[in-house]
Amino acid sequence: MVYLICALFLSLITVNRSAEAEDVEHSIYLSSNGVHLFIVLPQSDCAPELLEGLNLMYDDQYVAFGWGDENFYLNTPSWSDLTVTNALKALFVNSPTLVNVTKYRYQSAHWLEIPVDEQQLAALNSYLCHAFQTDERGNKMHLTAQGYSARNDFYRAYGNYSIFKTCNTWVNTGFKQSGLKACLWTPFDFGLLRKYN
Repeated sequence: MVYLICALFLSLITVNRSAEAEDVEHSIYLSSNGVHLFIVLPQSDCAPELLEGLNLMYDDQYVAFGWGDENFYLNTPSWSDLTVTNALKALFVNSPTLVNVTKYRYQSAHWLEIPVDEQQLAALNSYLCHAFQTDERGNKMHLTAQGYSARNDFYRAYGNYSIFKTCNTWVNTGFKQSGLKACLWTPFDFGLLRKYN
């Protein structure tokens, strides 16, 4: 109960409240599947180092980035596969993480559009780049044939997932560090979504 009260209260506190793009030249998008948030960038606004090593197709126009518990991602492809064990492990055991990358041909009407300037976009690109673990040659560590579909892939990530650092916390932190309006802290998707609705 204390966790839920703190989560709701801290989600209401806005960080970078007055942050507005000075010279709006770009748009990023905030997406949710009902539980997990994703940061969506047009491929044309992704830094070369962010795109390097990603399994992109010729017609991919948008790239969505999520982050989460490795065991949960790999063993819970749909909510019908959710088990109590996997849920408890994700929440209470500091566990390895993955970056979830999904490619889209078209913009979705369900995404929230957020205007950004060059500085904010560069900071967000840097944040996303530093989420990926790399091998000794500096290459992103792609988990072959582990994605949910041909347009989805997993890559090894830095950081550990816990009840205090969730997929939504990760997205919110990216917004905070990029100078975008964000929650002080939020483990749920609705905290950040409400800042832009």
